[in-house]
Amino acid sequence: MRVLNFALVGCGRIAKRHSELLGLSQIGRAKLVAVCDLVPEKAQKIADEFSVPQFADMHEMMRSVNIDVVVVLTESGKHAEHVVALAPYGKHIVVEKPMALTLDDADAMIRACDRFGAKLFVVKQNRFNVPVLKLRQALEDGRFGKLVLGTVRVRWCRKQAYYDQDTWRGTWALDGGVLANQASHHVDLLEWMMGEVESVFAMSTTALANIEAEDTAVVTLRFRNGALGVIEATTATRPTDLEGSLSILGEGGTVEVGGFAVNKMKVWNFAEPNSDDDKVMVNYSVNPPNVYGFGHQAYYEHVVDCILNDSPQLVDGLVGRKSLELISAIYESVETGREVPLRFRAKNCRLGEKL
Repeated sequence: MRVLNFALVGCGRIAKRHSELLGLSQIGRAKLVAVCDLVPEKAQKIADEFSVPQFADMHEMMRSVNIDVVVVLTESGKHAEHVVALAPYGKHIVVEKPMALTLDDADAMIRACDRFGAKLFVVKQNRFNVPVLKLRQALEDGRFGKLVLGTVRVRWCRKQAYYDQDTWRGTWALDGGVLANQASHHVDLLEWMMGEVESVFAMSTTALANIEAEDTAVVTLRFRNGALGVIEATTATRPTDLEGSLSILGEGGTVEVGGFAVNKMKVWNFAEPNSDDDKVMVNYSVNPPNVYGFGHQAYYEHVVDCILNDSPQLVDGLVGRKSLELISAIYESVETGREVPLRFRAKNCRLGEKL
């Protein structure tokens, strides 16, 4: 059976999770064959652990090793540059969230991959969490009826030492704040569950971290179906992570998925119960060891299935762009102090702003 060869571009903090899954054969029909980073020490650490070659130049790596899929794990603000440069090799590309920091960059990535026949996958592993999938099923089955309110809460702890690991963290040009980075998964989940967003109004502050962008934000949303939404996001929770939660309220019921990685079913309550409802709280909750949760494994299995069996992609470039558009509108509202419609052209959003 064919095995897909994966290579990593960028060997920073998140690369540990990706390299363990691919390098320890935790993904069927996938293996790690090379790593690349401009900082040799970072690449060396992963290369030694999994006995694969390391490179400081991604083009040299692509020319030297038989690669089927390249995983871009570099700074968010450089995702577009690297994806566009890698697309001509015709290999499939996985890119960490957010796919880019500007919609123009996202569009350039999509065009490049389309041109050279490369599938573009955006990492949104929380969509594959067991309780999240159960919630999505309830929505598709119409159990909520009319949607009323959707909320996400990201109450995580990122102390100054986290931001000081790399000079790009918390900058407008290469990262953004809690909304673009840590909460981007949760923003995606909220939109996936609640549908198209009509408009947003947001406020933010930099409460505890010494960074350019925000570490705390609150957002109100109006969805096209008439429902409302709230995003609460902060990395200023102390002394440790508290939660990463998603709640959906409708005329027919209420569901809350909590834990600190959207991995624990906390509320499952419907006006018209089904026969298996009493088993949901037990069967659809897991306790992950950290905020990354268990979704990355299911996500990679999905990537392999899409490539080998030509299955439909759950989060391709267009889907990844959708949540970026929402995040951009949120930042636009922060800068203007006004409600911002989703079909807009950013004028004041600082995300991805080059100095």
